[in-house]
Amino acid sequence: MEKTTHTFKAEIQQVLDLVIHSLYSKKEIFLRELVSNASDAIDRAKYEGLTDKSLVADTPEWKISVTLDKEGKSLTIVDNGIGMTAEELESSLGTIARSGTKVFTEALKKKEKVDIPELIGQFGVGFYSAFMVAEAVTVETLRRGAGQQGAKWSSLGDGKYTVEPCDRKEPGTSITLRMREGMDEYLGDWRIKELIKRYSDFIAYPIYVTEIGKKEKDEKPAEPANTMRALWRRPKSEIKDDEYATFYKHLAHDHRDPLKTIHISAEGALEFKALLFFPKEGGMDLMMPNRKHGLQLYVRNVYIGSDFEELIPEYLRFVKGVVDSSDLPLNVSREMLQDDSVIRKIRTNLTGKVLNTLAEMMKDNPDQYREFYAAFGRILKEGLHTDWENQAKIKDLLLYHSVKTEGLKQISLKEYKAAMPEGQKEIYYLVSESLETARNSPHVEGAVKKGCDVLLMVDPVDQWIADGLREYDGSSFVAVDKADLEFGTEDEKKEARKNQEKAGKDLKAFSDWLVKRFEADVKEVRVSSRLTDSAVCLVADKDGTNAQMERLMRAMGQEVPKQKRILEINPAHPLTAKMKAMFEADAEDPKLAGYAEMLYGQALLAEGSPLPNPAHFVKLVAELMAR
Repeated sequence: MEKTTHTFKAEIQQVLDLVIHSLYSKKEIFLRELVSNASDAIDRAKYEGLTDKSLVADTPEWKISVTLDKEGKSLTIVDNGIGMTAEELESSLGTIARSGTKVFTEALKKKEKVDIPELIGQFGVGFYSAFMVAEAVTVETLRRGAGQQGAKWSSLGDGKYTVEPCDRKEPGTSITLRMREGMDEYLGDWRIKELIKRYSDFIAYPIYVTEIGKKEKDEKPAEPANTMRALWRRPKSEIKDDEYATFYKHLAHDHRDPLKTIHISAEGALEFKALLFFPKEGGMDLMMPNRKHGLQLYVRNVYIGSDFEELIPEYLRFVKGVVDSSDLPLNVSREMLQDDSVIRKIRTNLTGKVLNTLAEMMKDNPDQYREFYAAFGRILKEGLHTDWENQAKIKDLLLYHSVKTEGLKQISLKEYKAAMPEGQKEIYYLVSESLETARNSPHVEGAVKKGCDVLLMVDPVDQWIADGLREYDGSSFVAVDKADLEFGTEDEKKEARKNQEKAGKDLKAFSDWLVKRFEADVKEVRVSSRLTDSAVCLVADKDGTNAQMERLMRAMGQEVPKQKRILEINPAHPLTAKMKAMFEADAEDPKLAGYAEMLYGQALLAEGSPLPNPAHFVKLVAELMAR
């Protein structure tokens, strides 16, 4: 058998059925596709008119018209663009997936033409979306500069089509859709205007909608259904603040002005334009599972969709705005981005611009930044776990309450570092459920005594990101509720260890008794070097899970293995001395057992943990008060 070469055979009707029934997720997309084609046709006419003025000499206004005929069940889209000859008509519409726009652009590139107009069509399938809503489609067209002989193309979407002459006199193209049964919604002007507003609002040419037989209440001149000029494509110097605010309110459905506006016009190897906004407040959906986030995507002023998550990371999901680029790779239905280096570059550019803008705001307008941080700080922190490349920038943007700050004031990590006393090398922090609990925690006493500040992390997300902080500007982060913590200079630490060892020997018997008493919950009792005012506190092993994380995981329904804690006691506290004396006098004294339970209860309450038996604890306190 000899080697032979064959051509793949395609069943045209099956291909057309796929385009009609499987390519697009929404039938309404047909209007976007046909209006985009009409806009491209006008762009081509204008471009060719630059070198041949006769082509455009008799055109008073470039426009697109949509005419609706409810009685005749038809929709017609008319443009006065470049038009087509009979040969071009058959070539473009008789071959599925052959885009006239793409052919035109490639031809210009081969001739090394500059200033090629941006055209949306690239796959050559958008036209056939008309058959999703139409049982028959008719195209009448006349090519500019090609004489007075028009051409007509007709098809029922059944794999066949006809091409014949027509007596069209005006250059351009009209596409008439005879609508299918049940598609009456696309014959009402309110619905068509709504779709134009959504998908084609920023097409550069006016789109007029007329419903045959409908009388307007006022005899006003017809107004375009679209606004025509995309705000992001205008120079920043021409745009006023109230125009940005109006656009943001329309985009985000927010009655307030934006907190901050970012207008980006990137040129060079990668060209795109973007208009981004920071809202003043966040909605509840920002913290919801399965939430949508992302930016609205336009390609050459044509709306593709919203919530394109590939364009901006999730931890910046509070950002609202639009991105418009000619370089974005879309799938054939133009409803989905394909993973590509272009997307990654745009994402990197947008992320960097947002973080740099926040850094500038923090420096130049701290009050505005604190307003932003109050609304979106906890969301921004998520980036510490997900965006390693920008982790250093995100750390610079963090704000925290601290032991030394008053009221609700917060400080940055840079400010914390600048205020560190001589000899302090680590950054101390405490994760807690509330600011009041954190400020009064016994865990911070040792740091405060040595003049060190402690960052108080009270956002629910803080527990998840605390371990990921690791270090900042050469200083490691250290949790003050972990064991083996020392404060002060090296000499002070040595002196503290010596005193600790001495006190530990003196309290060993009493400590062993406490360990046995609470053996189900406590693994060790130590003399504390951090306590100054409080009698006791509970701490976790250096690599263990603290109480806040355990509570958080249980609240989320996760199984958490029980971890025994370390009970630290203050040897200088009067309560310690009193209980030690009672123990030495009579270790079996029931009062001593009650005091021990109250002592352990104090440690639990101080860290925000629940008591195992609150009623019994209350009873012990009442008995003590009575005595």
